[in-house]
Amino acid sequence: MHHPARRPSGATGTGAAVPPRADIEARLTVELATVVAGARRRAVRDGDRQIDTAHLLHSLLETDPEVRAAFEGADQLARVLGYLVQRSIGYGLRWQARAEGAPLATPVTGWSPAAVRAMEAALARAAAREDVRAGGTDLLAALAADPEYRAVEVLRHAGVDPEGLAGRLCVGSRSA
Repeated sequence: MHHPARRPSGATGTGAAVPPRADIEARLTVELATVVAGARRRAVRDGDRQIDTAHLLHSLLETDPEVRAAFEGADQLARVLGYLVQRSIGYGLRWQARAEGAPLATPVTGWSPAAVRAMEAALARAAAREDVRAGGTDLLAALAADPEYRAVEVLRHAGVDPEGLAGRLCVGSRSA
């Protein structure tokens, strides 16, 4: 699934207005709300202006056992976490100069445009199975699905096939 890199402020690919952060966060499970809070703390600690998709991925892996189980073994998971730790201690400095996903300001304060799109995709995935709240695997599937996300860059650098991961999560959601 590919999204254009530039989007008019306040609009999604469907032309609908981007929901305010409070609306997005109100539609998350308690566990995923904890992930977002952790991503926000990580962004602040890393000196980043916005939560990006790599912050969300890092927080997901730290807090959600179901997300960790989606990876192909402990070695793969360790490589992803190792890469994320490298990023948080300085590797990500090259990312601080620009907003992820577009050079435009995000319509949701404190979130990169790509993080907003990923969260919208997670919410849409939950809605497709008639659930009003998105969970961790919904967000992981969304983070792995767009090659422009920093989370995908992290996954690739760690030797994870993002398309395969997203595909496994989609197959798993159909059987649930």
